[in-house]
Amino acid sequence: MPKITPNLWFDTRAEEAAEFYVSVFPNSSITHVSHFGEAGPRPAGMVLTVDFLLDGQAFTAINGGPEFTFDEAVSLLISCSGQDEVDHYWSRLTDGGKEVQCGWLRDRYGLSWQVVPNELDTLLEDPDPQRADRAMRAMLGMKKLDIAALRAAADGA
Repeated sequence: MPKITPNLWFDTRAEEAAEFYVSVFPNSSITHVSHFGEAGPRPAGMVLTVDFLLDGQAFTAINGGPEFTFDEAVSLLISCSGQDEVDHYWSRLTDGGKEVQCGWLRDRYGLSWQVVPNELDTLLEDPDPQRADRAMRAMLGMKKLDIAALRAAADGA
């Protein structure tokens, strides 16, 4: 299978965004930076692309210009092992960004993320449809997901 690398379009802040993202995730690094040459279309020497890894997942950020911006139609999902991870990624990624709802946020660069505890699927797919419905209703009322509150809602507490 061919390698698939998400390519994130920025106006002029590709390198800044990549540096931020590698500071948020463990085992992450910038692997290559390329620059525009004399042929343009942006000023010679300006960063063109930044290749980076987020815990082993390859990404490319490009300074493509103001023509396109991010929207919620595409988001990056972070599967978290517990509340500490949810809290960590939520705090870091909402710094300068915006809380949305149901575990979704937009970071300071406009990129959408879902910060979700692994346990959420178990709660929402509970064999007891009433437990699942209570967990879903609780999730719909949250911005950052709270595992204890989701469990309590599922249990009818």
